[in-house]
Amino acid sequence: MLAYLPDLRLHYRLDGPNDGPVLVLNHALGLNLSMWDAVVALLPPGLRILRYDHRGHGGSDVPPAPYSMGALIHDAERLLDHLGIRDCVYLGVSMGGLVAQGLAVKRLDLVRALVLSNTAAKIGTPWFWRDAMAVVQAGGLGAIHDGAMQALFSPGFRAGPDFAHWEGIMRGMAQDGWLAPPDLVRETGDLIRGGRFHLIRGAGHFPMIEAPGAFAAVLTDFLRSIGHV
Repeated sequence: MLAYLPDLRLHYRLDGPNDGPVLVLNHALGLNLSMWDAVVALLPPGLRILRYDHRGHGGSDVPPAPYSMGALIHDAERLLDHLGIRDCVYLGVSMGGLVAQGLAVKRLDLVRALVLSNTAAKIGTPWFWRDAMAVVQAGGLGAIHDGAMQALFSPGFRAGPDFAHWEGIMRGMAQDGWLAPPDLVRETGDLIRGGRFHLIRGAGHFPMIEAPGAFAAVLTDFLRSIGHV
């Protein structure tokens, strides 16, 4: 489905009963809402699960660059307001985790709890992203592809049958969408009062793809511990 905002169309999917407690699943740079497919199938029934594609990704619009983090946070805020969603548990992975943190600071009325997966309070440095963007501008996304795949996925997963699917999604991303958004996870958790940390061993940067069963189990335990399911 598409949410028609004043300056942007955001592609989203809602699953589950209209009156169920809401869980928002936010994706990483270079992927789309499908990264959550395997996890969604393993979560308890009764949840109302919202997934959406960031601007520049998947089925959402690719507006002119640059995209500030403030714009990505505002997109999340506007989508939740558009759908009438309040009191959700908001899960963000990698870049999506930065959006989740910003949304919670800006609109605490929308967010009951956060799940921050494979992210941090700050990812990289300005010069890291500047250099990476220069490489992509000169040689396209293919210029960083091999290095990115090694950094994001574990060796075992890259050798398996499912890797080609996710590699294809990242290869197919709009270059303008990638260029526009410019032990850390544990340290970030320590900054949050009442936060807890869990390590899923043997998985790379995307445990929801490589180990969906383990990821869904940890997420379900958290949702139950706060009475959300």
